[in-house]
This record gives sequence, structure tokens and C-alpha cells, in this order.
Amino acid sequence: MKTQRRVSAAVVALLLGGAGIAMAASPAQAAEATFKVKCVPPAGGGDPVEGETTAKITAPASAKVGDEVDVSWETVKPASNNTDLMDIPKDAVQPTGWITVGGGGGELKVVGEKKNPPIPKKAPMQMSTMKGKLKLTKAGKITLTPGKYDVAVSFSFGTFVTKCAPVGEVKGGATIDVAAGTSGGTTDGGATKGGTTSGTTAGNTTGNTTAGGGGQTDFPGKPVEVAFDCGPVVPGGIKTPVTISAKKNGGSYDLTVKTAKGAMAAPMALPAGALKPSMNVKLGGADSGTVKVSGPANAEPIPDKAPVSLNDMTGTYKPGKTGKVTLSPDQLTIDVTMAPGATPINVPCKATSSGVSLELDTTAQAGGSGSPSTTGATTASGGLAETGAEDEGGIKALALVAGTVILLGGAVFTFTPWRRLRGTR
Repeated sequence: MKTQRRVSAAVVALLLGGAGIAMAASPAQAAEATFKVKCVPPAGGGDPVEGETTAKITAPASAKVGDEVDVSWETVKPASNNTDLMDIPKDAVQPTGWITVGGGGGELKVVGEKKNPPIPKKAPMQMSTMKGKLKLTKAGKITLTPGKYDVAVSFSFGTFVTKCAPVGEVKGGATIDVAAGTSGGTTDGGATKGGTTSGTTAGNTTGNTTAGGGGQTDFPGKPVEVAFDCGPVVPGGIKTPVTISAKKNGGSYDLTVKTAKGAMAAPMALPAGALKPSMNVKLGGADSGTVKVSGPANAEPIPDKAPVSLNDMTGTYKPGKTGKVTLSPDQLTIDVTMAPGATPINVPCKATSSGVSLELDTTAQAGGSGSPSTTGATTASGGLAETGAEDEGGIKALALVAGTVILLGGAVFTFTPWRRLRGTR
């Protein structure tokens, strides 16, 4: 009997001890917060937009000083769906967030895996759960409130980041009850991998074609190599030969601008009417300003990986000065429309290195001269330019259009930059 009592006592003690251990290990608890944020798309991606998202913060309910606890941020409700323009590929999206640690704890950085299923058009956006570790350094109640976050997407032609931050106060989040214990330590929220891309373009062109007076009416220009700076989305920029020719029409000149033909491959299937080019022709010498030329969109669909050419761009130059006037390629712009009735995406590329393609001997006309020179955006979102067969810039350029469509249409990831889509949520 005594042996049985001792065994029973031991079992009770073990059970109580086990219960005590179980009670000491605090289970994770989750709390949601719904708040408004303002998102800034990548360079050239349009104006900042606002929307509402719901975040679930998970952390232990209790711990002690010196513990290192796991904290996670799950995006329960993104602010919008993917757009109707393009599917988002698998494992392309990586989120990074910063959780405000109340009680003087600063910020905790949490990082998600680059892991997502394919996201079809109009489907809800999906991001992985962001995770980090928090070292507790003092006793008391610690609040964990979601704050700013970044969403990065990687493609073969670059990584693009949209930055979002709360608008107003964020209410809600998790709380950890920290008991006294070993002190010391720091806050570490993990690490994120990625990179920035940068590049410059350089080049120069010498020589030009001079068109004099007399009975001549056709003035062919010469090809000049133009370097376009499209911002960080196209490392190294783009180089392409551009030719400006003119045909005298009364006192004015009908301009035609040509780029290299068939030198790039489509990175995806493009519908008819997807690519509409335009360019500024810069005037120099006796006259100044710019003349805008534009071309029609592609008339036929372009299959995936098929050669792509921009249509010739045309416009009219009416001289405002008498003398020798130079004409040089300047900023190139592509309007990208991926669906009938969709708002075009404006993709500018600034010409950082150009040259004179044509020189005309002009006579001033009433009301003539090009438009005043304009300064392009301080940050360019990219562009599309033809290149010679030896140059990979064309492939990069068209890939940029694909990337821009993805970025502007879906890769702000929890937001679409087009206000027209807000009603489709």
C-alpha cells in the first residue's frame, strides 16, 4: 500500500510539475489591426495612392526579460485585387514590414519569403507572412503595432519596390506581458535580401546632314545613336539609332522619325494597339524648342518572343527663325494599353546622349517655331526603344514595358495606382 501511495504521489507530482511547465510556456496570441496606408509606387509609377489593409500580428501573450520571441505579420486583407491587365508570376513577391514596439522598444523588422502562388488577373493579392525575432530587454507590457512596409517584386530585368506607410494612428496589434528576468539584449528583426540597380548611359554621335535651299524638297537625315536614361528599372539604360528626315511642305516641314526595325523580341504576347510611340525632336541652331512626333499603335497582335518594331513617328515643323536649324532626337515616350478601354500607361525615357540627325536651312514663318523646351520628369519610369541587332537594349526596353505594366497594374501589390480600379474592389 505504501508503495502504491508513493507511486501515486509521484504521478501527481509529475502531473503538477508538467502542468506548471505548460503554464509557464505562453502560447502565441494574435491580434488584428485594420488601418489606412499611403503607397508610393516605383519611380515613374504614378501618384501615391491610399487604401485600407488588415494585418494580423502574432506573438506570445507573456514572456520574461531576456527571452527572444517570435513575432509575425500576416496580411489578412490587401487593399485591392490584382488588376485586369496581367497575371503575376509565382514566387515574385517579397514583403518587408516594420512593427512599432511600444514602451521605448523602437521598431522590429519582419521579412517574408519570396513566395506566392501565381496571381491571376482580378484575383486577390497574396503575400507571404513576415517574421522576425524580438529580444525582450525590460519588464512591462509591450505593444506590437503594424507600421510601414515595402513590397518588392523581382523579374529578370530588375527588382521593383513599392513603399507604404500608415495614414494616421494605427490602433490594434498584439501585446506581450513581460515579467522581470535576465536583462540585456537587443532587438533584431531578421534580414532582407535584395539589391538596387543603377546605371548610366553614355555615347556621342558626330556628323549631321545639312539640307539647303534651292528646289530640294526631300531631306533625309542620318542615323544617330541615342542613349536613353529610363531610371533604375533599366540598368545601363538603352541605346538605339534614330533617324529624322524632313519633306518640305510649303513653308513647313513634314518630319518622319524612324527607329531600328525588328531588333527586339516581345517578352509576352501583346494585343493590337498595345504600343503607341511618340518623341520630342529638339531644335537647335537658329531655332529652339521641340517638335512632337507620334506614330500609330501596332495594328496586329504581337506573339510572345516575336520581333517587334515601333511604327514611324510623324509631325510638322514650322520654322520660327531664318537660318540653319538642327534637329536631334530627344525624349521618347510609349503609351502602353493592354486592354481595350484601359487607361494608357505613360512610359517616358529621357535622352541623355544624342546627336544631330538633320540640319535644315530654314525661312521663318508666321506663327512658327517649335514648342518651348520642356524638362522631363526628375525620375523616369522607363521607355521602349529600338536597337541595332548587336544591342540587347531593345529586349531590355520591351521587357521594361512588360515590367511597367506589371508594376503599375499589379506590383504595387496591395494597391493599384489607377483610381479607375478602386471601384472594382
